[in-house]
Amino acid sequence: MKTKPQRLWAALALLALPASSVMASEAPYAIAIHGGAGTISKANLSDAQLKEYRAKLTEAVNAGYRVLSQDGSSLDAVQAAINVLEDSPLFNAGRGAVYTYDGKHELDASIMDGRTMNAGAVAGVSHIEHPVDLARAVMEKSEHVMLSGAGAEEFALTQGFTLVPANTFDTEPRYQQLLKAKAKIAAAEKVPQQAGLSPQALDYKFGTVGAVALDSQGNLAAATSTGGMTAKRFGRIGDSPIIGAGTYAQNGVCAVSATGWGEYFIRYHVTGDICAQVKYLHKSILEAADDVINQQLVQAGGSGGVIAMDQHGNIATPFNTEGMYRASRKRGEAPLVMIWREQ
Repeated sequence: MKTKPQRLWAALALLALPASSVMASEAPYAIAIHGGAGTISKANLSDAQLKEYRAKLTEAVNAGYRVLSQDGSSLDAVQAAINVLEDSPLFNAGRGAVYTYDGKHELDASIMDGRTMNAGAVAGVSHIEHPVDLARAVMEKSEHVMLSGAGAEEFALTQGFTLVPANTFDTEPRYQQLLKAKAKIAAAEKVPQQAGLSPQALDYKFGTVGAVALDSQGNLAAATSTGGMTAKRFGRIGDSPIIGAGTYAQNGVCAVSATGWGEYFIRYHVTGDICAQVKYLHKSILEAADDVINQQLVQAGGSGGVIAMDQHGNIATPFNTEGMYRASRKRGEAPLVMIWREQ
């Protein structure tokens, strides 16, 4: 236990430190992640599956938090968290990505640096183990924002990436989902008024993954990665690689990553709108995210959710579906893992 003189000298020493050093030691940092929103029924999840999901979400959020706790950047934190989820067959990103109508995998990802407002994205890649890593390379190593398909993979080779076989992402549960979806599509096509089934009709899980983070330097970042929509056709691309739709970050305002019915998130500029409401209408992150997800999107017929964070590390995770896999962790706190509205 310190004596009174020792405490006095300690206080004087603290006052002698540069203000930036003191502020950095007390600065907030935080991370939030999602693993998709959709028809996540409690009845369809066994105790063992529930435990597996919670464990993987905890692992991912802790991976990002570890970066932040060591004074790492928010960009490194979101990338680390998403890499964990891309490696897990539980989610629709990387291994475990859904199949296209033709039985292939077409992966999308994006990342945005709130400090510089730079962004990178890839769409429709089939041989990249961690699409979010390639999205970051596009942001930092090219003059472009989005690259797609074979061109994106050609760029990957110039950056030292190793292409992996397309079957790297194969999983039996996702293949069975494809067969069921194709059967529903075939049946619907026989009834003209049912053509063009919605994701809900296909029991689509919106298993996109994403992360947002605030580092101790006050920098925000956001990233999103996905396998897209089950049984998608014609090179369909959703919101995940589109800046302002699936991903957005701006220092002093907010960082957002989305998961849901991508066409609506593109049309309504979901992540960009949330940040705009914070910036120009001076709404809290909770108010802005709730307005877009639970008011505007619901009225339009869109479904899904977001994770959003403001410049102080406050977190909002609204969704208008049955559930959303998500986790968060703030400086000095234990991880919080949730799936439904109650923990």
